[in-house]
Amino acid sequence: MALEKVCLTKTSLIDFPGEVAAVVFTPGCNLHCPYCHNPELVSGAIPEGALTLEEFELFLEKRTSVLGGVVITGGEPALHQDLPELVKRIRSHGYKIKLDTNGTVPERLENLPVDYIAMDIKTSPCRYHLVGLADPSPVIHSAEWIIKSGIPHEFRTTWVPGIIGERDIRTISHLIQGCDVYILNRFRPKDTLDPDYEKKVPYSDEEIGGFSREFRSLGIPARVRDR
Repeated sequence: MALEKVCLTKTSLIDFPGEVAAVVFTPGCNLHCPYCHNPELVSGAIPEGALTLEEFELFLEKRTSVLGGVVITGGEPALHQDLPELVKRIRSHGYKIKLDTNGTVPERLENLPVDYIAMDIKTSPCRYHLVGLADPSPVIHSAEWIIKSGIPHEFRTTWVPGIIGERDIRTISHLIQGCDVYILNRFRPKDTLDPDYEKKVPYSDEEIGGFSREFRSLGIPARVRDR
């Protein structure tokens, strides 16, 4: 998939740990998470208002005194064969780079010069069919590589009833043993890819807190993201 245009959030204080960052969104995703909050990016269609890469680079040139980093997210950025070129363009302006990924294209992660990686763990590998992936082996490979890479990283999961639950904790703990941090995100039943998920009741704060404590009891540095 060629990368021709991107969407942009000009400033974020919460998406790149320790950095004031811009967030660039790439179109297209190879998963079909029914609870996805960016449904307009899943199909690969270019949303209205997207910037060409040249326009994006002009933005970067003007913001060097304000921003310290750029987050590349999606959709799934690793679907784009020219992701390394996008990273090169951003790096040429002196920015640190954080990559958000679902881990399904591990060959695009390796040797990519980024400063931070955030990888989504959707559920236990054996249940990835719930989000549209028949073979979870690329996800397992990516998780193993990230942990061994030495690149600062986080793994994160949106805790959606029916997709992930208490029975998945031990399997996921085994998959990400040795990680820097594991983030439990609360599910928000709003603007979802599958409208039926807007009616789904999220886990309570007490339940999410209990899941987090169970991960920590298994040696995973887990915390709940408060946003």
